[in-house]
Amino acid sequence: MITAEKSLHWAVDKWLAPTPAMPARVARCCRTGTHRRRYVCIEALRPGGLLSIFFFRHDDGTWNVFPPAAERPAMNGYRRAA
Repeated sequence: MITAEKSLHWAVDKWLAPTPAMPARVARCCRTGTHRRRYVCIEALRPGGLLSIFFFRHDDGTWNVFPPAAERPAMNGYRRAA
């Protein structure tokens, strides 16, 4: 279960601090090509112009501004009894 501290709503509030006068909106909602992981682009109009931030969903259900680490090939050697 996702904790409230790492939900998409929490991340948007942290990074964009939307207000009724300057709301944030979902501009794009997609999945990455290789691993089909979700990401969302949120936009907010600011006095300096439009601000867009991408949020990426991680395997543990949290949302962050950085993409999840790529899975890498791994080897594991087990000792065999002689």
